[in-house]
Order: sequence, then C-alpha cells, then structure tokens
Amino acid sequence: MSDRATIEGAFKIFSSMSSEAFKLSEFFWQSRIYKKGESYNNINQVCKQLGFVLNGVFRTYHLDDEDVEEKNLFFYSANQIVVSFASFINQMPCHYYTQAMVDSKVIYINYEHLSHLYKTSHEWEHFGRILAEQASNIAFDRTESLLFQSAEQRYLNFQSQHPHLINEIPLYHISSYLGIQGPSLSRIRKKIAGK
Repeated sequence: MSDRATIEGAFKIFSSMSSEAFKLSEFFWQSRIYKKGESYNNINQVCKQLGFVLNGVFRTYHLDDEDVEEKNLFFYSANQIVVSFASFINQMPCHYYTQAMVDSKVIYINYEHLSHLYKTSHEWEHFGRILAEQASNIAFDRTESLLFQSAEQRYLNFQSQHPHLINEIPLYHISSYLGIQGPSLSRIRKKIAGK
C-alpha cells in the first residue's frame, strides 16, 4: 500500500473523508525519513507542517532550565498525526521540542496547502474541526490524568493507549511522561505483572 493510500484510509476513518476530497490534496503530500534524535520541530520555531506517522515514534518534550531535565509531554506513533498544534494553527513559535525517538517515516502537508484545502473544501474544513477537537481532548485528558489519577492508573492508561511503546522506548521516557519516578514505575510494573 502506498503512503498516500495509507493516509487516505486513515482520514476516511478519522473524518469520513471521501476519496474525491482526499484527491484535492494528492500533490501536496511529501514524505520524509527522520533519523533517531532528529528534530521534527524545535523550541521557538514555528511548526510549518502537519505530519502523519507511517512508522516510528516521536516525542514532544520540554527542557526544564532549572534542573536541565527533559519532561515528556506527548508521544506520537504509527497512524497518528504529529504536529505542534498550537504553533501550527497560530503560526507562532513553539514552546517545546518534538523529536524522533527511533528512525521514523512521516508523510506531511505544509500549513499553506492545508489552509488552502480548508478554504476550498467542506470535507477538509470538517477534517480541520475534528482535528482541533481531538487535539483539545488529548490536552485536557493529559492534564486531568496528571491532576486526578493515581500513578498506577496513569500507567495502565498509557499501557492501554500505547501498548507497543512499552517495549519500544526506554522506561525513563515513560517515567517522565507519566510524572512517576523510575523506582516507583518499576514497583507499579512489578505489581501489575504479579496480578
């Protein structure tokens, strides 16, 4: 299956987009390989592209200036959209980094092309609305999980939402994302494995 066929199928599921509407975007998509550690978007840089991860894993993180600690905010893996959303829609500098955690392949569309599609197609405008709603929901869910859920519940949710990442990325990245110290995460994993 071609990269474009993969993303067309995903968008059909995501927003019920028709083949005819997707064809409007055919010439706008470009693909790129990101090597492990390579940046998708940097802090203070405007995010100019909305990507769809064909394979691999990306993380969005913030670097705490006081203790020089990286704090993971989001993960993106195969069949997910990768974008610094607020930076992308507002075309303002980003407040964090997005980086490939393993060698990864993305198919992406530039901001100008996507804006053109929004203006010329009701289905693409619908896609944009659903995308904004999903980004908002992900941010709210992330905030509420850190505020209201126990460490064990956060880990179980992560395991449910990203089952393949458990064995694909180092545990210290998961620990950072969940806001759980490494030894505590090890205890939680041991407890769950013993059930």
